[in-house]
Amino acid sequence: MGPGSGVRVRSSSGSRSKARTTVASDGNSGAEREAQKGLEARGGAQLARDLLRNERAAVLATSSASRGGHPFASLVPFALSSEGEPLLLLSALAEHTRNLSADPRACLHVHDAAAVAKDPRTAARAAILGRVRRVRAEEEADARARYLARHPGARGLLGLDFALHVLAIEEAQIVGGFAAAGWVPGADVRGPA
Repeated sequence: MGPGSGVRVRSSSGSRSKARTTVASDGNSGAEREAQKGLEARGGAQLARDLLRNERAAVLATSSASRGGHPFASLVPFALSSEGEPLLLLSALAEHTRNLSADPRACLHVHDAAAVAKDPRTAARAAILGRVRRVRAEEEADARARYLARHPGARGLLGLDFALHVLAIEEAQIVGGFAAAGWVPGADVRGPA
């Protein structure tokens, strides 16, 4: 489902609770519609918002600048901006930071860690797609306070080559368990944190 699959999701009249889908006839549209309904029955975009609020680390996927664009994934701690978007504290020396300098598109995969320990197939998870940018000067104090509230041990890193970045959410693919999956617009995932 999602980009390239014929499924497009639009927000329903500004509502954050449900998303409408427009499905092209691509052979899987019935299954995709049922999965989207299953996702909405389990909370839709709220699942992603809950994961972002409750989890502290996720997998950041970028496009490798040094390996011909191959996917590159790394584990990163995160916090949330005032807009509910992931804040990342990234080192200038890190491979993912160099990748993002060349191509800011990224995916943050966040999952229910406790549920994964029991059965990863049924755990709620979300692939949050967007573009990463450095936190602006006027956002710095708030972003720093939010990040340190969630990760107090990171205080010493702020004096080194680390800088705060934000993943501007464009859309998310959410899996709420078996037969509950779909794409939702970024606006439905974002929200005051």
